[in-house]
Amino acid sequence: MKMELYSARNGFRKTRPKTEKISPEVYSLLLGCCNQYKNNLIHMFSEEEHHVFTNRDYTGFDEGNFETRLIVLIPTLLRDDSGKFRAPIASESYDQYAILDLIEFFSENIKDITINWNNQYKDYQIIDTCESSNVFVDFQRDINELFVESGVLYTLTNKKIIERIVENSPLSKEVEQNIEAIKEEGTKELLADAIALYKTPNKKNRPLAVQQLWGAFERLKTYYSSNKVKSAERIVQDMAGENDDFNTLFNAEFKQLTDIGNKYRIRHQETDQTDITDSKYYDYLFNRCLSLIALAIQYLE
Repeated sequence: MKMELYSARNGFRKTRPKTEKISPEVYSLLLGCCNQYKNNLIHMFSEEEHHVFTNRDYTGFDEGNFETRLIVLIPTLLRDDSGKFRAPIASESYDQYAILDLIEFFSENIKDITINWNNQYKDYQIIDTCESSNVFVDFQRDINELFVESGVLYTLTNKKIIERIVENSPLSKEVEQNIEAIKEEGTKELLADAIALYKTPNKKNRPLAVQQLWGAFERLKTYYSSNKVKSAERIVQDMAGENDDFNTLFNAEFKQLTDIGNKYRIRHQETDQTDITDSKYYDYLFNRCLSLIALAIQYLE
């Protein structure tokens, strides 16, 4: 249950720094949250058990099959000596994306269940699985509350995938809706792919996202015809209207972004390209290029 504690209510708590790093403590909390929903996977991992005192069979959760399946699917999940999944300790290296994979696995597969005791003596529980998956809403809420409380810049979306939260970015729902409205399928597809790559938690996808975005930018310049120069001029004129100053500004920005795409190792891999040496530069490049595209597509016919 989300609640605001005394120090937060009264302004004594320092703002928690935002991060994409999942600490061992946060990893442990996320793992614990998943474990609370394991019975919602019983439709996938069930085994017949026998209760000695009542001499009856009932369906239980198959821990062994669950652990085996997950270690094959997500091999970097940490395990203890008994094979149980565990959180990392502070001094060891670990794959933080493994816990995100686990969250997505639960999101995709959990189903609603009903749980009842077999009798008044509560010998064992009877778990029945439903076809619905309304429980995902609760799981999503619990996971996202942990992300928010810990300052971790990820979110579990309604599509049941983890996306990173990009702060101070022109990327918004309105921009994504405008992209969906683009008539030229090639440009729309490149932009959608670039955004999807940019939202993934894995930093290795940042160069690919920027590459795709610059590809969309170059294709956008041919929106009206195969004559790139004339087509781009029309886009700029529509953006600027009758304002010569903004016409000059947008022309200069189109040219500079074109030069950046040619000079730096974004779209090409020649030996004379300038390497992008700091991963943080990819955020800058992505946001700068997207800002111009987001404005331009609002003026397309």
